Amino acid sequence: MLTLFAYAGAALAEIAGCFAFWAWLRLGKSPWWLAPGILSLALFAYLLTLVDTDAAGRAYAAYGGVYIVAAILWLWAVEQHWPDRWDIAGALLCLAGAGIILLGPRAA
Repeated sequence: MLTLFAYAGAALAEIAGCFAFWAWLRLGKSPWWLAPGILSLALFAYLLTLVDTDAAGRAYAAYGGVYIVAAILWLWAVEQHWPDRWDIAGALLCLAGAGIILLGPRAA
């Protein structure tokens, strides 16, 4: 359960942090947007350390699927662009792959 919350929190923190840079560089927002953006990206990195796995690469790889789903939700909720069927199908496929990576049986 902690892994689920860590991934969800990491996705929100990463997207918010990256969006702060996007807002500054692409939307003409104040450079002050960078301060919370940097803090958000630091929180993202910390949250990934909470994932219950022995290998950082596996935690990061599985997180990729969660991030893609979160980005599609951001597209809809924040940017108000409705995801199309290809967005949804791709996100679900990536989430299934993330589950296989994180939860697949491992040799001892």
